[in-house]
Amino acid sequence: MTADSSARPTLNSVAKQAKVSRQTVSNVLNAPELVNSETRERVQAVIEQQGYRPHRAARQLRTHRSQVIGLRIDPIGDGISGVVLDRFLHSLTATAEEHDHHIMLFTARDDDAEVRAYGELVDTVGVDAFVLTGTHHGDARTQWLREQKLPFVTFGRPWGATENHAWVDVDGATGTELATDHLIQRGHQRIAFVGWPAGSGSGDDRRAGWQRAMREAGLTDDRTVEVADGIDGGRAAVDRLLSADPPTGFVCTSDSLALGVVSELRERGLNPGTDVAVTGFDDTPVAEMLGLTSVSQPVAEVAAQCIHQLQAVLRDAAIPEPALLAPQLVVRGTSG
Repeated sequence: MTADSSARPTLNSVAKQAKVSRQTVSNVLNAPELVNSETRERVQAVIEQQGYRPHRAARQLRTHRSQVIGLRIDPIGDGISGVVLDRFLHSLTATAEEHDHHIMLFTARDDDAEVRAYGELVDTVGVDAFVLTGTHHGDARTQWLREQKLPFVTFGRPWGATENHAWVDVDGATGTELATDHLIQRGHQRIAFVGWPAGSGSGDDRRAGWQRAMREAGLTDDRTVEVADGIDGGRAAVDRLLSADPPTGFVCTSDSLALGVVSELRERGLNPGTDVAVTGFDDTPVAEMLGLTSVSQPVAEVAAQCIHQLQAVLRDAAIPEPALLAPQLVVRGTSG
């Protein structure tokens, strides 16, 4: 059977052409890690050739699952840092669709409202699982989901020592260490860190990478400022740091902060990339447009890993191994 045939392709037709069993085709669709790579690629090629799509209604009746995954979305804020979550949402939706899942978006003003939404979505829509973003210390959302035995995965590691669940994250400490080493190799020794207030799991992680690089180079790591995320926070940081013995380099926790630093430096007559170096984090389109050196997160890979882990959790398998992914430094003009 081919995609040109008038009959609708079926599990049987795919199995027959690929010379495998129906169960193997089902495993390729629902549990690909159970099938060796050669067989999996052959079956996937036949699926694409025939244009086979699993009968969603039949699958729901058989598995008692809706194939729907819930995800809370937040306001973008200053329109810069939120771009990372926009990229994540796009990649997550595309990857979920490849595995016959669909993303349902909802809003909530805080964690408590998000928890209430979980219960409503499970009761009214039959949502199978949830993807969480922005994990933090004492996260009530993950605690509630574990207590209710509801499947979920987080983009962001659990910051509590006793938490144990499926998660995918980007190694922020490695990212800021790359940025700091880059400035050190360019000859900078007075390098400041512009970060979020202490207590933010990801913010503290990024600060640790800067500290590690400075200490390994034998440099002083006391030039640090804690500010709220955003362009105004970056401006305020420059105002506090440009005193006696000012830094020649700034490593920032986000592109929003870095752009605030760049703006304030220019207003003070300093040229980023020549007089002083600046790096950001997130590699947003704004950073690319303005020539800002920044740490790039592998967002598409994060999304793919989230769906992979959710599939394992939905099959009632053991909690999968967490995935801590490495970022890359994208060097542009602001670092010299």
